[in-house]
Amino acid sequence: MLTLLSGVTGTEVPVQLPTEAPVIEERLIEEVKQEPEDFMDTESYVRHYFSDLPVMVDVAFCESTFRQFNEEGEVVLGIVNKRDVGVMQINTRYHLEDAEELGHDIYTLEGNVAYARALYERQGDAPWIHSKKCWSQSPVSSSLALK
Repeated sequence: MLTLLSGVTGTEVPVQLPTEAPVIEERLIEEVKQEPEDFMDTESYVRHYFSDLPVMVDVAFCESTFRQFNEEGEVVLGIVNKRDVGVMQINTRYHLEDAEELGHDIYTLEGNVAYARALYERQGDAPWIHSKKCWSQSPVSSSLALK
């Protein structure tokens, strides 16, 4: 079992590896085996999970600065909208029911990024339009927009 270490509180949380991208999962397993503490932080997890969708890494940074949990170990909620949850700031009003139907618990890191991937596959970057000014400035995101 992989353990996630909260960058803020140092709290360890059990995490399952993502299954949506098997190649990434295999590389992640190998890298984790090399780590003496056998854990990774939220940012590393997001970067591995979305290595095939770099714009989503930028979105995670802009939405939550790669935080799934706050200093008290609670799930990060949006500052402007308290219905925005976790590292990808998934809005519960619009997406909780759909996420649950797909089997994703957006209150966990795994479920939050898995649902974000499913949402991106259906709607592209539109659900994160309010933070686009931030993430579209990334050299990676900007070059993708030109293609």
